[in-house]
Amino acid sequence: MGSTSQRWSLQGMTVLVTGGTIGIGYAIVEELAVLGARVHTCARNEAQLNECLHDLATKGYQVSGSVCDVTSRPQREDLITRVSSLFNRKLNILINNVGTSILKQTVDITAEDFSFPLTTNLESAYHISQLVHPLLKDSGAASIVFISSIAGVTSIKNIASMYGATKGAINQLTRNLACEWAKDNIRINCVAPGPIRTPLCGRVNFLVFMIIFTDLF
Repeated sequence: MGSTSQRWSLQGMTVLVTGGTIGIGYAIVEELAVLGARVHTCARNEAQLNECLHDLATKGYQVSGSVCDVTSRPQREDLITRVSSLFNRKLNILINNVGTSILKQTVDITAEDFSFPLTTNLESAYHISQLVHPLLKDSGAASIVFISSIAGVTSIKNIASMYGATKGAINQLTRNLACEWAKDNIRINCVAPGPIRTPLCGRVNFLVFMIIFTDLF
């Protein structure tokens, strides 16, 4: 990877990354900050959030944060109110990163198992996108990136059908919003990663996922 001076710059850009304290989210926050953006992130765990912000501050990055459980509609609204105030009612980039999974077979999925990933993975991303639309539009040229999964594109053995369904919905949401909000100069994209070793995945699940993924292709 080249130095920042040899790459593009996001100097002066404002960014919201949901779930940016660990795993993929942390890597996204750090990379955006390296490129000069002012980043705000959120997490449910206050201690984890403070540790993350301290770590990034020691590296000299402009990152702030809020405690927010994205499954809560009022907390999502409070988050965007703070972001609006912090960034003077304008936002250049939204990264809808928060996600969760339940590794159960379809016949074992309870009502709670069904609603939790649906709310976390899809409803929160949908609602937050709605809430920040005016901020993105007012920035003049903006971008939303949804973090999906390869499980939303193809069937993977032993990966919960509910998880795949929410990620498939994210993929279609990306297509629809890309057309609907193009007139507002808001670009919409989606990234669908394969297996990545993160705290959510865990070492054992990562190794199992890699075996399944290899067998699949």
